[in-house]
Amino acid sequence: MKPTLIAVSALLAALGAAPLPAAEQPTGKAPMQGFPPSVESQVTRKNYRDYPNGRWSFRNAGAPFNVLMIPREGEILPLNTPLNSELGNHRVEDLEGNPTPLDALFERNDADGLIVLQGGKVLHERYFHAFNPHAQHIWFSMTKSLVSSAFGLLVAEGKVDLGRSPAHYIPELKGSGFERVSIQQLLDHSTAIDFKENYTDPNADFLRHYAPALNMAWLPGAADVQPGQTEIYGIYDFLTHFVKEDPALKPGEAFDYNSSNADVLGWLVARLSGQSLHEFLQQRVWAKLGAEHDAYIAVDRAYMPVATGGMNTTLRDAARFGQMILDRGRYNGQSVIPATWVDATLEIDPRLERNMRANAKYQRDPWQAYHNMWWVLDAKAGEYCAVGIFGQVIYLNREAGTTMAWYSSQPTASSANNPQFQAKLKAARELARSLTP
Repeated sequence: MKPTLIAVSALLAALGAAPLPAAEQPTGKAPMQGFPPSVESQVTRKNYRDYPNGRWSFRNAGAPFNVLMIPREGEILPLNTPLNSELGNHRVEDLEGNPTPLDALFERNDADGLIVLQGGKVLHERYFHAFNPHAQHIWFSMTKSLVSSAFGLLVAEGKVDLGRSPAHYIPELKGSGFERVSIQQLLDHSTAIDFKENYTDPNADFLRHYAPALNMAWLPGAADVQPGQTEIYGIYDFLTHFVKEDPALKPGEAFDYNSSNADVLGWLVARLSGQSLHEFLQQRVWAKLGAEHDAYIAVDRAYMPVATGGMNTTLRDAARFGQMILDRGRYNGQSVIPATWVDATLEIDPRLERNMRANAKYQRDPWQAYHNMWWVLDAKAGEYCAVGIFGQVIYLNREAGTTMAWYSSQPTASSANNPQFQAKLKAARELARSLTP
């Protein structure tokens, strides 16, 4: 039985749609033109995802969202100026097999910025569509990989057992769909819950109930709801009162990507550490990366940090995080994340591979598995990614000693079977192979 929520007069427009061929991509007027902006170019919480509004809103997420700061700390660890000025002209194949300069391919597919590191040194850095090195950009679901990495600190400290239910540590989850699952199944999106992630159906539970509690989407009147006026105010309410088990599935049987799993993980971090998620991330991770800029994270309607997709940083600072993970959790001579936890992401068993192959949504994509909230391409080569909707990626390749990060403002949200997303990922993999010693 789904709880009754506050009545609304309209439903949320879709977060994404089926991918379009390059020649059919939607067009629109440049956002935020004029002082004040014209009505036609005004970005709002309702239209911030509409193309091309994301070119402004994704790098100014503090405007449509409420956010909390994650301040940088200590000395800045400088990154060098790019060593290979010609790398942007390096030819990679597009999806049709046509040799295309690297920068041209990324720009054509709505990238906002690209940075390439090898051995911790910047080889190439390029910004598109007026993005710049000092602007933060939203990570969306790349945040899941950050939160999972930070969660590894609590695992190493013996504060959590991955075989236990999250309800063991968060009693409020008893009776929810999360009670019968293990925390490891949570990390692998194999929880067999009845709540489905659907960006395109305005009548779906995802858009009617989850998104307003998340505070990252618009419904008439939803932002004005006060505590006590609705059973589901913030995300933690949604997890405890709305999500039920899917009786047709058993936990661990299927990979079904679902953002609410990461919300539970973020709640576990807070409950086990005794700190708000953003404070834990700042003190245990961000303060140790020698970041150039402060980060910030979007919050839900109850002002709790959005673990599933709220992080915002500059491109260079995203690359610093990626480099730390590539180096098995070490950065600037100190351990940030335990190496055993970082390595565990690449321990892929046949069940994880089978679950990925069985998911029809990803059968045309190159993923080997999904594990510990990272997308794995080739575990043997140490090739894996953090991925966010609308084309956000941190790409790691141990064999090539390479870290890449890119931000995008693609017209469509999902990465699955998305030609713009796949063109950039294919190019990055090809570049990494060419850089392999």
